[in-house]
Amino acid sequence: MVSHAQWKLARDRKVAESISEGEDSAESAERVRRRLELDLAWDLGQAVYDRRTALGLAQTELARRARMSQPQVSKLELGGSMPTVPLLARLARALDADFSLTPLGEGVRVSFIPHDPAHTEAATERASASAAEAETDADAGTERAAATG
Repeated sequence: MVSHAQWKLARDRKVAESISEGEDSAESAERVRRRLELDLAWDLGQAVYDRRTALGLAQTELARRARMSQPQVSKLELGGSMPTVPLLARLARALDADFSLTPLGEGVRVSFIPHDPAHTEAATERASASAAEAETDADAGTERAAATG
């Protein structure tokens, strides 16, 4: 099996070969576009790999959580596929994180931002408080309507 480092070296070598073939050719714009696409696929795979290993998950466990197969996770981590938005959402949930794409010049930074347990609890408490406040306001409105109606 090819390691992440070997895959990256092979990809970088291919990109370097295509760039050295001539920037002024008619195909150079297509090569640049393809290089950016490969970089994004690689960065996405690396972000999934980094978050998965930080959680101590095996590829099979991530696959189960994200409703994927283990070979699909492997291919994604190696930069061999570009996932759809619904799959990115499932991966973010499976990795207990928020997914972020940040444009940087011609490239894009890809990251999975771990959910902060304290932040999640505070958000849940705020949502509960807002719901209780809305319920209280609704009850007060009903009482006013009954008193004036």
